[in-house]
Formats: sequence, C-alpha cells, structure tokens
Amino acid sequence: MTEAAPPLRIVILGAGFGGLEAARALAHAPVEVTLVDRHNHHLFQPLLYQVATAALSPGDIAWPVRSIFRRQRNLRVVMAEVTGLDLAARCVRAGELDLPYDALVVATGATHSYFGRDDWAPVAPGLKAIEDATDIRRRLLLAFERAEITADAEERRRLLTFVVVGGGPTGVELAGAMVELARHAMPREFRRIDPAQARVVLIEAGPRILPTFPEELGEVARRSLERMGVQVLTGTRVTDCTPTGVQCGEERIAASTIVWAAGVVASPVGGWLGTERDRAGRVRVGPDLAVPGHAEVFAVGDLAAVTDAKGRPVPGNAPAAKQMGRYVGRLLAARAVGQAPPPPFAYRHHGDLATIGRRSAVVSLDGMRLTGLIGWLFWGVAHVWYLIGFRSRVVVSFEWLWSYLTFQRGARLITGREPAGGNATPMPGERQAAALGTRVAERLPAAAPRELPAPRRVAAGG
Repeated sequence: MTEAAPPLRIVILGAGFGGLEAARALAHAPVEVTLVDRHNHHLFQPLLYQVATAALSPGDIAWPVRSIFRRQRNLRVVMAEVTGLDLAARCVRAGELDLPYDALVVATGATHSYFGRDDWAPVAPGLKAIEDATDIRRRLLLAFERAEITADAEERRRLLTFVVVGGGPTGVELAGAMVELARHAMPREFRRIDPAQARVVLIEAGPRILPTFPEELGEVARRSLERMGVQVLTGTRVTDCTPTGVQCGEERIAASTIVWAAGVVASPVGGWLGTERDRAGRVRVGPDLAVPGHAEVFAVGDLAAVTDAKGRPVPGNAPAAKQMGRYVGRLLAARAVGQAPPPPFAYRHHGDLATIGRRSAVVSLDGMRLTGLIGWLFWGVAHVWYLIGFRSRVVVSFEWLWSYLTFQRGARLITGREPAGGNATPMPGERQAAALGTRVAERLPAAAPRELPAPRRVAAGG
C-alpha cells in the first residue's frame, strides 16, 4: 500500500486583496496554506480616505484576518514581519521563524513613492494604512482647533490651508472630502473661525487630473471640485515640502497639512526575488504570474507588472489584485490534484470609479459614462458590495446615509501623538509639557531597587 503524498505547502505573503483571494481559492484544495502579514487585519483601502476625513471609523473598513478564515481548516495565519526569502531552500524568513514552502505567493502590495525625496515623508504622509489615515485625521482636526485659538491672522490662514499632492483617484477623493468636512460638517461648531473659509489645494504635475480616466470625465471632475471650492493646479510640480508648506517652482503655498497621493512604488520584497522589475519596482511575471526562473513563486497585485490582451499595463487597483489572486489560487489548486492548469491570466477591466464629493462621482464602465448623482449612487453601491461581511455593509451604508441627511462626520476623534519630524499641529502646551516632563525626570534621583517581600505560605484549603 503506497503512502499518500504530503499536501502541498503554500505560503502567501500579504493579506491584501490579492492574498485574500488566493487563500479563498484554495479553501477546498488538499493543501496546507500559511498566510503571513505584519498586521492582523485586512484593510479595504479604497475607503481609507474616508477614515482620514472622519467620515468612517477604522473598524468600518478593516476586519481581523483570523475571523475571515475561521472556517477554512487548511489555512493558518501567522502575524509576522517577513525579513528575507531563500529561494534556493524554498523558505520564508520572518525573524527567527522559518516557513518552508512548495509554492509561494507574494502579494505584499505597494507603498508611497516620493520620487527620491523620502525626506518629505514626515511632513507629507501618504495613505496606505490605518495608521496613515488616523495620522492625517489628527493633523486635519488639530489644524482647526489650533486656528480657533491663535491670534496671528497669517498663521490662521496657514493652519486652514490643506494641500493634496497628486490628482489621481485618491487625491481627488481626499480633496473633495476635505472641503466637505470644512464646509458642511463644522461651520457652526467654532466661534472665532469660519471653517468654511478653509483652503484646499489639489496639485497635479500632469496636464489633467484623473489621467487614467477618459478625458471628458477628468474635466467633469475638475469642474465639480472647483464648484465645491477646491483649488485645482495642474501642470504644477512640487519641488519641496517643509513643515510650513510646499514649494512649486517659484510659488510657495503656506499650509499646515500636506497629504501625498502622487505615486506608489512596489513593496521592497519584490527586490528579494532577484528578477527584472519595472521603474515602479513591480516584478515582471510570466503569463501564469510566475516569477521567471521560479515556477513555484508567484507575484500578484501591486507587486506584479502585468499587461492585458492589448498590451496595456494592468492597473494597480483592488479588482486587478483580486483577479490575480483568484487565478493563482485556482492554478495551485489544480496543481495540487494533478489537473491541467488554467489558461494564461487574462485581466478583465471592470471600469474606473472616483467620487468627488456629496452627490458627485465619475464612472467609466465598459464604454458607459456616469457622472453626478447617478455616478455617486453607482460608486456607493459598488464599494458597499465589496466590503467584507453583512455588518460592515450595513454600518457603512448607515454612516453614509446619516452623513448625507445631517452633513455630520461621526468619527472626528483626535488620537495619538505627532510623529517625530512631522508637521502635525500640536495642542497648545503639548510640546512644552513633554519637554518639562523630560527635564523633571532628568532631575529626579534614580529610585533604589526594592526587594519584594517573601511570599506567604497558605495552607491547603485555606
């Protein structure tokens, strides 16, 4: 009697859209799946800007990974930071933890790209994680609080100026949400300032915003933003970011809050694969999304450089990552039972969507163009549909309905501390109190170690 072959060991790096879909596609395969991520949650990034602008709470758009896969018995979750790959030994290293594999799916996504100026990061945070969103929310809300109490008119103008760098979907959605927060959610709540006078500036280096959308929709978005009160600057390149504002050639814009939405670069894990990458650091993969020279290693999502049937680059968005992850999962499931692999990966473009603000969005879908209220309703239904779990769909729908009817933002909490080197506006006295605490601590004598008393013996049953 022959002994059954051990199940295929599959390691998936990243619990984003690509990693999640790959793991789900393996649910019924005779394999052992290990899903590794440095966070314990999956994040719905398309709505992250709404956390940054206080429309939603982090818990509305993030879910514990263990909860998502609690019923998938062939999968285990490992919360760890990957520190290296040994492709020859087929092993993932995460500190002192070694994870051997027969097949590896790398879905580690992308991060902010400052085009060689990483020193701008502390003053111009990007938007990729919950921590980024809550940091930006803190900066936004504290700027209004500080403007309320300052006596300097010029400083007040700077505090109430917000700059978004990058005119893609994230930048457009952020700028629209910022101006709505200022003009609709807070006008009656302050006594010395008028939040509606806040200045929101959207800066795009290219000739138009939403460059991946049809040109007419980009123009619709521009006009909508300008009607809302956003100042749109196209053909304008940022040459410097400082704690007090941005420099655009000869022009300087004094601002308290700068948000970076101008570009992304693939995760550095791609560099560990030792194969060709494009200018954005994405790994060039084969027709089956395998890494050249390693048929057992696959790259999906924002990490993979893939072209569609017409030779155009596949966009780095959630639908593309989900399609890639699902494809690789099915390929590995077929491999595990000795079946023929599926045909080469073919990306299906489902359209482009971007919301501009209240009752306004642009949608490009299979030749169909939607704008205004109809586009906004379609955008909302599409995003709610992709949320994980019935509860999240109900909560987000209710929050949007409440915001629509009352103009309120229910997640306006100021939490956390200013990151080192950042330009977040501090609370009055915050820095002085911290400095005073440090000086006091330095002057206090070191406390002598105390001996703990010997434990008392307790009679059994006493």
